[in-house]
Amino acid sequence: MSDSDDGEGLTYAETGVDIEASEDATAALLEAFGSDLTTEYAGLLDIGDRYLALATDGVGTKLLVAEAIEDFSTIGIDCIAMNVNDLVAAGVEPVAFVDYLAIDEPDDDLTNEIGEGLAVGLEQADLTLLGGETAVMPEVVEGFDLAGTCAGLAGKDEIFEGEAAVGDVLVGFPSNGIHSNGLTLAREAVTRNHEYTDAFPHDDERTIGEELLRPTRIYTDLLEPMHDHGVRAAAHVTGGGFTNLLRMGDRKYVVDDPLPAQPVFEFVQQEGNVSDEEMHRTFNMGTGFVVSLPEDRAEDLVAETDGQVIGRVEEGASVEIRGLSLA
Repeated sequence: MSDSDDGEGLTYAETGVDIEASEDATAALLEAFGSDLTTEYAGLLDIGDRYLALATDGVGTKLLVAEAIEDFSTIGIDCIAMNVNDLVAAGVEPVAFVDYLAIDEPDDDLTNEIGEGLAVGLEQADLTLLGGETAVMPEVVEGFDLAGTCAGLAGKDEIFEGEAAVGDVLVGFPSNGIHSNGLTLAREAVTRNHEYTDAFPHDDERTIGEELLRPTRIYTDLLEPMHDHGVRAAAHVTGGGFTNLLRMGDRKYVVDDPLPAQPVFEFVQQEGNVSDEEMHRTFNMGTGFVVSLPEDRAEDLVAETDGQVIGRVEEGASVEIRGLSLA
């Protein structure tokens, strides 16, 4: 990774997505009606001896890549993943899902491919599909949009504390590539000089579009080992990149042994002349999920998963990674 050395480098905000403005808008929405109990990733409802949790999300502008190369077979997986991973980050087991597809005109081939992807995602996450809605709205949407809502259940003692402690170890888990965040910036970068159907320079058996469409990894398999080994807080690394670690509390997160970033990130950075800081504020950079837990518990968690110790928690309020200080 290398910082851009002129003023022409792309930023997420310049391509139309301002993370800070989005967070401010969300905060204003929540303030308007209040919330009794929420985590950073899901809303919780006390139903007696446990919590009912809900998360909702969509696939974002990754849909435009799928539309461009006419491959809709994996975006259903992304829709499942972006919802269930938020529940996992709260310590909640996902149990049921509903989807919502808005489309400008009926298209059997499109809906069939989306359904196939949803089925794969449901199997990977061990989820039940309770239903869904397909709305034909030609005057409201152009093309289509896909979103969903996931319900989960957790015992009162299963919800993560949500606060990392000074002295904790950070364990990171690999992503599957770009996942479903930052695609607005990635699309703008790679289409400056390429078509989606061009060969991906790091793997000529795949096109650029196929590389961008790698489905988001589903992290439900981490729930049991995370509960077994005393995880205090977790972060699903989505929009905002590594600044998501700050959602585990106001601490200094020193990532001194990060997981490697897949070649797609180098490609996006080079094509868009994107700075190192902007890359780490926008993308997961190879790490899709991070947890904070006591040092004496980390080795057992790593032994049971594909996780790796990537850093530690100190006093402060920033993320330190690859020579960058993100706050």
